[in-house]
Amino acid sequence: MDRTARVSVGALAGLVSLATLASVVSLPAVVSPVLGIISLVMLGTSMTGFCPLYTLLGVDTCSASPQ
Repeated sequence: MDRTARVSVGALAGLVSLATLASVVSLPAVVSPVLGIISLVMLGTSMTGFCPLYTLLGVDTCSASPQ
């Protein structure tokens, strides 16, 4: 579930970033690179399965219970 959400949010942020660059969406120019970075981070953490922020906060989204 967590991975699916990260891929969805990352893809959406990437599309809005590209749409802003192409002047399809009228947002301030600074929004495009910010959304691009957010997109890359979200997609990268979803592919690796590791989120440094979750580690710092002590969040565990793994559905398997420890033995």
